[in-house]
Amino acid sequence: QVLLMESGGGLVQAGGSLRLSCAASGRTLSTYAMGWFRQVPGKEREFVASISRSGSSTSYADSVKGRFTVTRDDARNTVYLEMKSLKPEDTAVYYCAASRLAYSDYARQYNFWGQGTQVTVSS
Repeated sequence: QVLLMESGGGLVQAGGSLRLSCAASGRTLSTYAMGWFRQVPGKEREFVASISRSGSSTSYADSVKGRFTVTRDDARNTVYLEMKSLKPEDTAVYYCAASRLAYSDYARQYNFWGQGTQVTVSS
């Protein structure tokens, strides 16, 4: 089992930047594909970005493509989500997740989840 903890959320003005971190404990992250998802009240959790187990492949939702970047540092057992040019519609609770698969964009294929970190973008 792997325990995940997100950090780095907060309040930022539109156009600003934030970097989210997801630190893992219990097992090394190098054995998992990692993903970022977000959720607003009353809506389903949606895919934001993912990075393959090897780190060689990344995938992004169309709504964040070109603004968000997902990276992983397996030596630090941490995954990052760099968010730039933030928009009010990016406001959500952001979750990181780990999948036993080599690669996935689907929440149902992720096995472990963090508690989430709130990101609020003001207009």
